[in-house]
Amino acid sequence: MYVYHNVRDIRGSVASMRNGGARVGLVPTMGALHAGHLALVKEASRISDQVVVSIFVNPTQFENADDLAAYPDTIDEDLRQLRAANVAAVFMPDANVIYPEGAETIVETTRLANMLHGLVRPGHFRGVTTVVAKLFNIVQPDVAVFGEKDYQQLQVIRRMVHDLHFPVEIVGLPTVREADGLAMSSRNLRLAAEDRKAAVVLNQSLDEAERLVAKGCTVETLRDAVKSVISAEPRASVKAVDICGADDLSEVSGQITSPVAIMISAQFGETLLIDQRVAHP
Repeated sequence: MYVYHNVRDIRGSVASMRNGGARVGLVPTMGALHAGHLALVKEASRISDQVVVSIFVNPTQFENADDLAAYPDTIDEDLRQLRAANVAAVFMPDANVIYPEGAETIVETTRLANMLHGLVRPGHFRGVTTVVAKLFNIVQPDVAVFGEKDYQQLQVIRRMVHDLHFPVEIVGLPTVREADGLAMSSRNLRLAAEDRKAAVVLNQSLDEAERLVAKGCTVETLRDAVKSVISAEPRASVKAVDICGADDLSEVSGQITSPVAIMISAQFGETLLIDQRVAHP
């Protein structure tokens, strides 16, 4: 496995892969890898010939400087896991490589980035689309794999790829969960022990949501039920419960007659967690 830190070297490596006839897959990450990330790598390996993983803690998607500073750094263990997963190359640039001095260009989906979770995390999705556009341009993969846990992010990236004509196939992978149902996330490492126990309420609220949708309910009843389950946990503070069309995040109301995406965010101590579920009537 090769580790590259600049644009020229990773582009040269990918060009060599392509010259050999390989289909190249990319898994963008911010490090602090867990089994969810490795599931993305496994899927990328299944659908491509060579896998590149990027590790870059992107400063422009953090609205809070303390949140950025607290992001876990486990690079030695990350690289060990990626070697074991037979990753071909890791792109690990410094911030000045991704954002050279004087850089002023951003990429933004004007509607999708400024609704739902985008209202809870202002500027977050603009940072995501800007860095992903840069990574796609640098690595030039044939396919990129993302987790469905960040459901709005996945739809934002799909829209960006469509609108800007990136020749990249976007593949979403279902959320990987801990044994107790908590969605795997690097942020879980920052939870105090009691908050970690309490955080399972997110999955419990989504289980209840799925049951209600299958039984038949309105959007309004569903939203109230999810909030009620989360609010019953004293260590959780509900930030948002968003219910929208599963395919395009369109606004929905009244009786649910087609698949909906239920996206939730809640604060546990100093840590904001998100989760999601697509429910079918």
